[in-house]
Amino acid sequence: MNYIDTYHSPLGDIMLASDGEALIGLWFEGQKYFAAGLGDEVEARALPVFATTSEWLDSYFHGEQPGSMPPLLMRDTPYRRAVWLELLAIPRGKIVTYKQVAESVAARSGTERISCRAVGGAIARNPISIIVPCHRVVGSDGSLTGYAGGLDRKIALLTLEGVDVSRFRDV
Repeated sequence: MNYIDTYHSPLGDIMLASDGEALIGLWFEGQKYFAAGLGDEVEARALPVFATTSEWLDSYFHGEQPGSMPPLLMRDTPYRRAVWLELLAIPRGKIVTYKQVAESVAARSGTERISCRAVGGAIARNPISIIVPCHRVVGSDGSLTGYAGGLDRKIALLTLEGVDVSRFRDV
């Protein structure tokens, strides 16, 4: 059984999902891959993990450095989890390229090379948006590239974090 709740953000409603203990999903309503892997047995319920996540998001959207991160459970392949863990290391207000993420994951895993496209595929399916900051990854060519929650939201999140988005060619 999985549980859900809704967080009302300045950028639209966000669905929170939990296994009862940890956060397993955070998606903007209607985004690409919305609620992927959630399953059919879902119940709306107030849980401590949702309260912790809401406090984290409140701080984030007020431009503050959020406090304690809610417990996260990333249910997917070891490769995707490795990419998502790499995203957690990107500080607020900083950006990295897909190539940099690929190089870092390859170095940590002892792999000679990982393709940027493979990293992009893992990032696109990040089930815990914002907290696992996939919006901080950009193209090496100066483009913001995609974001499952929509490019307008990616721009808004980066702007909130103090990133000058005017330097990107798709703004």
